[in-house]
Amino acid sequence: MASSLCCSNPPNLSPTSGEGTVVDDFGGIKSYIAGAIDSKRAVILISDVYGFEAPNLRKIADKIAASGYFVVVPDFIHGDPFKLDDSTRPFPVWLQSHTTEKGFEEAKPVIAALKEKGVTSVGAAGYCWGAKVVTELAKAAEIQAAVLLHPSLVSVDDIKEVKCPISILGAETDHLSPPELVKQYEAVLAEKSEVDYFVKIFPGVAHGWAVRYKADDASAVKSADEARTDMLEWFNKHLI
Repeated sequence: MASSLCCSNPPNLSPTSGEGTVVDDFGGIKSYIAGAIDSKRAVILISDVYGFEAPNLRKIADKIAASGYFVVVPDFIHGDPFKLDDSTRPFPVWLQSHTTEKGFEEAKPVIAALKEKGVTSVGAAGYCWGAKVVTELAKAAEIQAAVLLHPSLVSVDDIKEVKCPISILGAETDHLSPPELVKQYEAVLAEKSEVDYFVKIFPGVAHGWAVRYKADDASAVKSADEARTDMLEWFNKHLI
């Protein structure tokens, strides 16, 4: 995951982007929130290494919220996004401070806070780094539906332990989760009759396409929109 592919096309972060609101404490974590606070269905979006101030990520949150969900985008990297141009802190060093294990533990109080507000079903979607956090939540049965988008750090053994419906959206060009690995995920899920699943490999796109697209690239926007639509359909199916 230390490769340039993982971290290419960094977003121009904006703390004021989005139609929602930033709150200092949601389950103990600073978060971007959108949608009806009284909704019984919630979605947690977990960012890649660039964090919760990415405008595209917040646009996705707003669109999911517009479909009736309460959406939380927690700042699990605590205002310390990876900086591609910082040669003094290469990715492996940054990752030591921001482990997915820590993200998983910090997600639990966020879920608890949702339930305290009356939410009865929680889904989670994660991009790259965030997909591993979502996988851990799915393994622990903390959520009712999971979506992984261009995942990294997720092993076949991880998929074997998933306990909730899971959708995996991969890229044609991605050596972090190449199509061959995604197909291994699918083969494992095909043997788990108790877990509903959906697996799709998007043609003509590379790792990061679902959230780090350029708004002026019509083809890239179309592929990202398709991924968001697939995500929403998955949550509509499984979050009741």
